[in-house]
Amino acid sequence: MLTIPQDILIVLGAIVASVGFWWLVRWMWPPDRRRVHNEITGWQLSVLGTTYAVIIGFMLFAAWSEFRAAEQNAASEASCLINLYWTATGLPQNQQAEIRKLSADYADAMITDEWPAMNRGDLSSAGTRIMQQMWISASQPQTLTAGEQASLQQTLAELGNVTEHRRIREMQSQTTLPMVLWAVLIVGAVITIMSSCLFGSEYPVLHLLQVVTLALLLSLSLVAVADINRPFRGAVHVPPTGFENAKRVFEKYP
Repeated sequence: MLTIPQDILIVLGAIVASVGFWWLVRWMWPPDRRRVHNEITGWQLSVLGTTYAVIIGFMLFAAWSEFRAAEQNAASEASCLINLYWTATGLPQNQQAEIRKLSADYADAMITDEWPAMNRGDLSSAGTRIMQQMWISASQPQTLTAGEQASLQQTLAELGNVTEHRRIREMQSQTTLPMVLWAVLIVGAVITIMSSCLFGSEYPVLHLLQVVTLALLLSLSLVAVADINRPFRGAVHVPPTGFENAKRVFEKYP
């Protein structure tokens, strides 16, 4: 849910803070005095690094899995909408025309209204109103032939699928990592970087390079989790590609 400039500022801020802490430790506790504790410091850094690597790897996997699930659900919703458009072909002419028009309106509402609203962290009611109109249109009592009745059953089934995927998408747009997990990630990164600064090295430039690369890697990992944590917000988000394709289909085959 971060923008690209915010991502860059966070990464640069983490690197600058790490370098500042490294310099402070070097000034207050010279490397030659720290060198006698390298055995303890190295063991501590090894345990902390391994533990944090497992934690950050799990969080990245979990966040990416949720992102992929949201992407697939949005694609399924658009696919069911296209199926709804085609299954309405066997309905009576007035009902067919209304459901097809509402399907096109729904795709347009997703692109122009709901996706921008989700990017702001809100939920739009534009699609809900159109969905209600489609249910009303499909549920109108009338005399149907056997073929029209079969088409109506398929239409209702696809309409139910669109409704279900829509509810899932709305829940996914509001889901995020709990604050306690963010606390673990941030505190773990800070402790790991601070521990690396305590190591007493004979080569200050090499030690500084190690601290900078560690800060870069950890800050990039945290930024990646934050970016895909909300699948419909920020610089990295699920696009409305499926609905854009549906809109093209509806325009090509009115």
